This record gives sequence, C-alpha cells and structure tokens, in this order.
Amino acid sequence: MKKVVIIGCGFAGVSAAERLFRFKREVEVTVIDRNPYFNFLPLLPDVIGRDIEPDNLRFPIRILSEKLGFTFFEEEVTSVNLEKNSVSTHKQNIPYDYLLISAGSETNFYGNNEVKQYAWKLDDAADAALIRKTLDENDFDCYIISGGGYTGIEIATNLRRYLDKRNKHKPVIIVEKANSLLGPLPEWMKEHVSGNLKEMNIEVLTNNSVAKTAKNTVTLANQKIFANAMFIWAAGVKTADFIKDVPVEKTPQGRLKVDEYLKIKDNCFVAGDSSYFTYKNGFLRMAVQFAITQGDAAAVNIIRSIKGKKLSRFRPADLGYIIPMANNKSCGSILGANLKGIFPTLLHYVMCAYRSYGIKNKLGLLKNLI
Repeated sequence: MKKVVIIGCGFAGVSAAERLFRFKREVEVTVIDRNPYFNFLPLLPDVIGRDIEPDNLRFPIRILSEKLGFTFFEEEVTSVNLEKNSVSTHKQNIPYDYLLISAGSETNFYGNNEVKQYAWKLDDAADAALIRKTLDENDFDCYIISGGGYTGIEIATNLRRYLDKRNKHKPVIIVEKANSLLGPLPEWMKEHVSGNLKEMNIEVLTNNSVAKTAKNTVTLANQKIFANAMFIWAAGVKTADFIKDVPVEKTPQGRLKVDEYLKIKDNCFVAGDSSYFTYKNGFLRMAVQFAITQGDAAAVNIIRSIKGKKLSRFRPADLGYIIPMANNKSCGSILGANLKGIFPTLLHYVMCAYRSYGIKNKLGLLKNLI
C-alpha cells in the first residue's frame, strides 16, 4: 500500500481525497492542514453584508477524514524534502511515496509588518466573523479597503450593504495601486463595476496606495489621512511559507510551475492556488473550479502512476467567472456570454450552495441567502 500525503484541505485537497478514497485498498492517505476546518472561501465577504453565519462556511476536517478514510494532522508544514520524500511539521517528519501540494493561498502583506498588525484580513471564516463582530461593536468614521481586485470589490459592496441597512452614511473607499480596478479583465467589466461602485457611493482611489497605518488610522501615498478608520487589506495573496524553499520554478506569488500532468517531480503533484499551470499563452487563474478539477486530476495521476499507467494530461475547462456585488448588480462571463445583474448573482449563490460541504451547511446557506 502506497503512502500519499496531501498538504492542504481546501477545494483541491478535498477533491483529491475524494478520488483517492475510491482506491482505499491501494493507498494510505494522510492530510495535513494547520486549520481544523475546511473553509468555504467564496462567501466570506457575505458574512459582512448578507448576514451569512460563519459556521455555515466551515466544515470540520475531522468529519471529512472519517468519511473519506484519511489520517488528519492539524499541523503547519514547515518544509518539504523532495529528495528524501518527507514532509516536516513543527511536530514530526512524515514520509510519503506520493505527495500532493494543495496548500492554497493566504493574504500577502509583502513584508509590511505594520499593515499586518493593524489591518483586518479575510482568509477564513474566523476572519470574517471577527470583521463582522468589530463592525457590530464599533462606529468608524470611514472604511478603507486596500486592493481593487475581486475580493476588494466584494468586501466594499458588502460593507456598503451592511452600513445602509443600519442607516450609517459613512465613506467606503477602495484604494488601488494600479490605474484601474480588476487588472487585466475586459474593459466592459471594469466599466460596469466602476459604474456600480459609483452608484453604491463607494469611492475608488486609483494610482494610490497605503503608505502608513496605525491603530484605526490610515495614511495614503498622497498624504491623505483617514482617522477612526476600519482598514481591510485585500491587496494580494501568496502561497504558504514552506513553498518558497521548494526547489522548482515559481511565480512572484510563490506558485509552483507544473508540467502538463500537474507534476513538479515524478512523485510530487501540485494543485489549486499552489500551482502555476500554463494555459492559452498565459497561466490558469486562481479559482475554485480549477482547484477542484486539478485536485481530482492529480489524484487520478497518482493512481495511474502507482499502477504503471501513462499519466493523463490536465485539460482545464474554463466555465467562466463572476464578480458578485452585494446590491445584486453583479457581472461575469459564463461559457463565453457576458452577463450583468441579478442572474449572475443568483448563479454565483446556487453554485456556492452546491459546492459547500455538509447538509447542515447547505441548508444554512440557502436559509441565509433567501
């Protein structure tokens, strides 16, 4: 029986574990994650504006381990030795025959300890619950979100929804270092999002950045100071710290460059946000749909490798993406069709309910959303 170790129990890790469970007589699976819960990341901003219960966004990995027959260690990985086929945590060294790195991503503070100390982040359900609790217990004069990507926009619109429901007419401001929101996304989408943010009375400051921060105070690069401010950092993500020492080619975010089979070595595969997969003269973006399919594909190739069969190339199917906004004027591109308004909003939440784990969580989400 071969020993398979999975680092990370997010969408990719769970998908791989589900596939490997079908071959439980041939593999012994161990999953390592520093958190006790699988966190349903796509709905974290909705804890702020749509009153979604944080408990409906997390599912105990212990229950998954019982259901899928893997051993679970709630530990943080400190290093991976590809030559010795070993994973190290603070507590132990774990040998493997096959390894899947699917450790996801986390907020990138770019080495700025000041921002790390004073800014709120949104990496898991506990972070979302803390932001909501802080909002309920405090009355800030303004709300600053650093980062004009998907997450920053979702946070800003949910903050506005939260404030409007309480008749608090306070400034919500997105600060973006680039000259526009949403980076390389299509111009029609940028225009729709910008127009909707303006309609929601959310200010956008492009070509700007946070220069300094202290407790409840934010100073921008243009020297503008915001006092009694809630400051949320959504200006980028990176891979887990241990990945920086894995001796293969990486992106600036730390994503590991994989081959067409999702390998970085014959017995080491990478899936989800940890992987950098070449696709259409570019690379595959970080997305739930790709994490799930990559986790499954990597597990299939682990089994094929064990059986001495030819590996299968990973062929992504890009179904599209949606930028959900809390006033239901969302937008997206699905199967090549450009969508705006309530339909992409509903599609987003239907898919979220479908992809969440546990009947209790699914029903809880549907109740919250309805």
